[in-house]
Amino acid sequence: MTILPTSIVRAGALFFGPLLLALALSSCGFQLRGSNGQYHMPFQSIYLGFSETSPLGVELRRNLRGGDAVVVADPAKADAKLDVLSETRGKAILSLNSQGRVREYLLTYTLVFRVRDAKDAEMLGATEISLKRSIAFNETQVLAKESEEALLYRDMQSDLVQQILRRLAAIKRV
Repeated sequence: MTILPTSIVRAGALFFGPLLLALALSSCGFQLRGSNGQYHMPFQSIYLGFSETSPLGVELRRNLRGGDAVVVADPAKADAKLDVLSETRGKAILSLNSQGRVREYLLTYTLVFRVRDAKDAEMLGATEISLKRSIAFNETQVLAKESEEALLYRDMQSDLVQQILRRLAAIKRV
């Protein structure tokens, strides 16, 4: 009979312990609320107050159409109306190097919206969602940093859509 060294036993426990925990959680049907991308909305139809060409509005429409709510073009036919009060993107200097040149920027994306029902009663008051990301800047790589900035704004837009969906799903009908 051979005895395994304790280091091998510990390594096996460190590897298989989390694996067994993940297996147990997935087999019992556990999942985070909304982690499958589907939310149960407290309304049948919604009108979105974004312009037709707004990238945020297009992504939000796509996500809502994948769920149980119908996005309508006429606010009179909607059970809920999402009004966009403001949508802003910003870029500010976060830090400078020893020569006084920009080393980091702070990118911000802020949306303020409210949700009303068919009778114009507020279902969700004015809500502000503000996202921030920092980006390092190097003047020798301007084109690369511009594309990285565009990628960060797209990432913030996707994050914003998910936060809007969660807030819409959390609305309590009176």
